[in-house]
Amino acid sequence: MNKIIVIGNGDVGSSYSFALMAQGLGSDVGIIDLDANKVAGDVQDLTHGLAYVGPKNIYSADYSDCFKADLVVITAGAAQKDNETRLDLVKRNAKIMKSIVESVMANGFNGIFLIASNPVDVLTHYVMKLTGFPPNKVIGSGTSLDSARLRSAVGEKFQIDPRDVNIYILGEHGDTQFPVWSHGNIGGLKITEWLAQHPEFSQEELVELSEKVKNAAYEIINYKGSTHYGIAIALARITQAILQDENAVLPVSVHLDGQYGSRDVCIGSNAVLNREGVREIIETPLDEEENKQMQHSIQTLKNMQQLVMEDEF
Repeated sequence: MNKIIVIGNGDVGSSYSFALMAQGLGSDVGIIDLDANKVAGDVQDLTHGLAYVGPKNIYSADYSDCFKADLVVITAGAAQKDNETRLDLVKRNAKIMKSIVESVMANGFNGIFLIASNPVDVLTHYVMKLTGFPPNKVIGSGTSLDSARLRSAVGEKFQIDPRDVNIYILGEHGDTQFPVWSHGNIGGLKITEWLAQHPEFSQEELVELSEKVKNAAYEIINYKGSTHYGIAIALARITQAILQDENAVLPVSVHLDGQYGSRDVCIGSNAVLNREGVREIIETPLDEEENKQMQHSIQTLKNMQQLVMEDEF
């Protein structure tokens, strides 16, 4: 059995549950949320599609259902209020996360945590500290969505299938993220080689694309109030890599232990994912400018982590 417990049934959580359904992931999917009526409605709505996707047990869950879960996915969290600082939001969501994690752990959970709540890197680190779990069993969505956004944007720019664009965004899932152009390739060609063969495009245009990607969430939120489909699909991809023991390489939030010259911080990096969670972190050799960006991102996250940890430990 591949048992998944989804905690948080807002826009992200419900979209993730739908993505699991549509992709046939998880044989047993339980949903936990304070709004029991919303969960009951979504469970019934999703169940109506089983005739087209195959057998699956979808149900309103409670924390006792975490006991034999393979994966607990946490999407719950507060949205940033007007005039609220990012730090205020971090502390508010840390309190929510602590309550959730304590309830999960009280019921004997020993699987893998997948965190999507924001700020995802700081909360991933926080969950690892709260649980005492080994780093391989606590994973954040990291820069998986940001990298997908960039691959889609570059693919659209060059009229190339995004699946054949291999450019990763690393660092914080936030303002200090950065694209690793030095290792990017399109169809096996380095970015510099691609641009040499296509002089109608420039490196400056790619930099503009990466800036647009960094701010994509703000634009989407301005249009419709939240961004949830993209992250739901990214979470489903991570779920697939774990439950199907793929040894797939994905950019997720992982706990550094010497990589990039740092320790005790969770940050977006490529990693090999399988049934055990993080099999290994892939430390990408960065050029001088990219390394500066990574160090800046690490320090930014460490500062936020420290403020949260001072309140709780």
